[in-house]
Amino acid sequence: MKKVWIGLVVVLIGIQFIRIDTSNPESVLEQDFLYSTNPPSEIGNLIKTACYDCHSNNTVYPWYAQIAPVSWLVGHDIDEGREHLNFSEYGSWDPEKKEHKLEECAEELEEGEMPMEIYVVMHGEADLTSEQRESLIGWFEQERAKWGSGHSHE
Repeated sequence: MKKVWIGLVVVLIGIQFIRIDTSNPESVLEQDFLYSTNPPSEIGNLIKTACYDCHSNNTVYPWYAQIAPVSWLVGHDIDEGREHLNFSEYGSWDPEKKEHKLEECAEELEEGEMPMEIYVVMHGEADLTSEQRESLIGWFEQERAKWGSGHSHE
């Protein structure tokens, strides 16, 4: 039994050398969602607090993102989040993509899918009240309407 524990400790120490990339991709401020849309400060703060760590190039990695194997899960969630929606690239999207992504934001909030529960557990400030959730949904829908069919996009 002692050999099993020693082996486990060696493995846990060894996997600490398998690091995730915690650098953020470069961003262009003018392409950023919050810069481009200039939401009211309350809405902007909610988006930054509840969304930006996984859905932008401005991730603030928590201390536990340095400890394997948890770091691997954090890295995976961030990679996947950016793949589905990266607010740092908003300005480069065409109007149809903007409309679609804004619709998805509202739907994910409405269905309680975002922010993810595991994120909220570790980031209590991202635990949105029903009023905050409704405010965000309304604002995303309002912003989405700007990109609806037949609307001027300039």
